[in-house]
Amino acid sequence: MSRVALVTGAGSGIGRAAAIRLSQAGLRVVLASRGAEALTATAAACPGPALAVPADVTDPSAVDRLFDRAEHDWGAVEVLIASAGAGFSARIERTGDADWNRMLELNLTAPFRCLRRAVPAMRAREYGRIVVIASTASRIGEPYLSAYTASKHGVLGLVRAAAAELAGTGVTVNAVCPGFVDTPMTEATIGNIVQKTGRTTGQARSALEARQPIGRLITPGEVADAVWFCVASEAITGQAINVDGGTVQS
Repeated sequence: MSRVALVTGAGSGIGRAAAIRLSQAGLRVVLASRGAEALTATAAACPGPALAVPADVTDPSAVDRLFDRAEHDWGAVEVLIASAGAGFSARIERTGDADWNRMLELNLTAPFRCLRRAVPAMRAREYGRIVVIASTASRIGEPYLSAYTASKHGVLGLVRAAAAELAGTGVTVNAVCPGFVDTPMTEATIGNIVQKTGRTTGQARSALEARQPIGRLITPGEVADAVWFCVASEAITGQAINVDGGTVQS
């Protein structure tokens, strides 16, 4: 029987690409995101078995229900890809408590809850792969992104602490840190730049592309390849794998 993988944020972008990559490798994939229609599209793109479970991972009870459904239908989750996330841009003095809390809840607390729920079964099986989609903002400070950057720095700390705790158990924990990826989230960033600066969409997109030394946006498939690299290895743990076209040299 093939291993069971659970991918949050699987409705689009990096999460969708990661789910398809895992399915291509022969894993059964449980797909989670808030949008049922988007999950149906992801499931249709997976060549192997895919179970779509709409869930809002910022709801603590939804995380438990998500894992309960996976376990009931297919058994324990052996591979967890925590990809659900969002961004927010504003000057520090214009970042409200609600904005701050929303970034922490989705980008840090939700992955923590998923890890906490997944780890006991992984320990028991002496096998597990956990990959969190972080960001180059996990590695460096970014202006106008205080809440987002803090949440992504925090999730990298979570990955490192969990990897240290689980070393030797057969469970690995890693982060993949993309730069600007050609996803709906980046399209939203481009729209925000257009609105605030008066640039055209093309100019805003070119500005983001120029931030990366390779001169283009990263593709979701390139991030998914890095995710699979972490899943396929038992010797890689506690690492932050940059997929950013050379933006952050570590």
